[in-house]
Amino acid sequence: MLSYTRGPEIPLLDKTIDQAFRDSAARFPDREALVVPHQRARLVYRELEAQVERTARGLAGLGLRPGDRAGVWATNCVEWVLLQLACARAGLVLVNVNPAYRSRELGYVLRKSGMRALFLHEKDPRADYRTILDQALSEAAGERPALEQIVYLGQESWERMLARPGQLPADPAAPDDVTNIQYTSGTTGAPKGVLLTHRNLVNNAWVVAQAMRFTAQDRLCSPVPLYHCFGCVMSSLLAVVAGGTLILPSAQFDPLATLWAIHSERPTALYGVPTMFIAELEHPEFLRFDLRSLRTGIMAGAPCPVEVMKRVVGEMHCPEMTIAYGQTEASPAVTMSKVDDPLELRVSTIGCALPNTEVKIVAPGSGETVPVGEQGELCTRGYLVMKGYDQDPDATQRAIDKENWLHTGDLAVMQPNGYFRITGRARDLIIRGGENIYPREIEEFLYTHPKIADVYVVGLPDLKLGEAVLAWIKLKAGTSATEEEIREFCRGKIAHFKIPQYIRFVDSFPMTVTGKVQKYRIREEEIRARGLEEAAKVETA
Repeated sequence: MLSYTRGPEIPLLDKTIDQAFRDSAARFPDREALVVPHQRARLVYRELEAQVERTARGLAGLGLRPGDRAGVWATNCVEWVLLQLACARAGLVLVNVNPAYRSRELGYVLRKSGMRALFLHEKDPRADYRTILDQALSEAAGERPALEQIVYLGQESWERMLARPGQLPADPAAPDDVTNIQYTSGTTGAPKGVLLTHRNLVNNAWVVAQAMRFTAQDRLCSPVPLYHCFGCVMSSLLAVVAGGTLILPSAQFDPLATLWAIHSERPTALYGVPTMFIAELEHPEFLRFDLRSLRTGIMAGAPCPVEVMKRVVGEMHCPEMTIAYGQTEASPAVTMSKVDDPLELRVSTIGCALPNTEVKIVAPGSGETVPVGEQGELCTRGYLVMKGYDQDPDATQRAIDKENWLHTGDLAVMQPNGYFRITGRARDLIIRGGENIYPREIEEFLYTHPKIADVYVVGLPDLKLGEAVLAWIKLKAGTSATEEEIREFCRGKIAHFKIPQYIRFVDSFPMTVTGKVQKYRIREEEIRARGLEEAAKVETA
């Protein structure tokens, strides 16, 4: 028996995001659509639809036309959802920009995406975005990005945009048009823009909703960031496609705010990466809150510790909590456990293929499908596969083969029951608290430090975050540096989660006889030296 399976066939939606949203608004005009406690916002579908229409006309008034690209560089807020739905209404391509990006990363995305407009907050407790943007633009020098419009959320420029509406086309987009670009870090150090269509996103939201049995009667509390596919597809789009309610408990993850939102808003579903659930469970005020409204949810974005899953099911009253696996290039969800799967099955696997989704395990070298029980690379095919990488046909060809199989780069085993278990990664990747980090990107940045001669970055096991970033650094002859000096060099230039938590200065690196650095030996040595053996033993699904 070979490692191939296909999820059940269900009718897919032949709709754009805007059509799916309008359908829900027509069916449930007076049902709550969006609740954002930190902005004291509460909108029913009728009100949300009116605000989306106003925002879309404001976008047209800026001179943006179907096919143009508009970026959102912000934490969770009402305006993020308005812009997501308004861009779809106006036929624009939404470009997600990670709020953790600093000048180097932001400048790259501005140039690469060709966005004509950028929406952002001026500042928040974590960053001064106006200053970072100014720095990114000044660093562009001769490579001036296409950016024409800068709009600050909640300020005069936002109100001015809304006050100057333009005309919207009757049919601005079709289901197979690209509607979203999400950036995923690349092994060569340059992030790649994943091109996602309305069909990709509407249907991935739809099949995940079906798997959770999420209906218009349900309410979803989602503290995950909207810039990530977990937030903007499996959260906001899932809620509006199903006609349910989306609750955004805080701008950035706050365990206390999340617990308060569950207690007061009575959601039936809760999302998070494992570190979020751990923070909620371990919060000193955890026992104050009534969480009994919860029924289901998704834990994803990082390896899920078995014991954490058991506590979520028991202590957070989530008997139908599920685990999902995916990646941005797959819109994102590929596999998912079922709400009525036995707990042991849920916590020991990443579930089975979602509806209308093919999954197989292939030998990394030959590409041949391996027998059940053998390790290989997980591949997927179907409506969910991205259109490609923006302006990068070579990378697209490497990721999607001639038979339209997306090669995920993750190593997995398929069990006889059709469920999968991730066993490793075929590519160089660190997953820290739900953030995918490619070591090569950090290495190439650190090479710009005037004192660094050579550097290698690996992930170390971490009980809280899943993995932490370690850098082994060889300094140039005659120079010296401290760990804090290296971290200070990184601050403000790369996202905080990419800054090495651990740094070791070395004179040499473990090598193979052919001269290739053995990163696994670096990892093993550091685990021993730092006493991380217990963290390395944590069982994950």
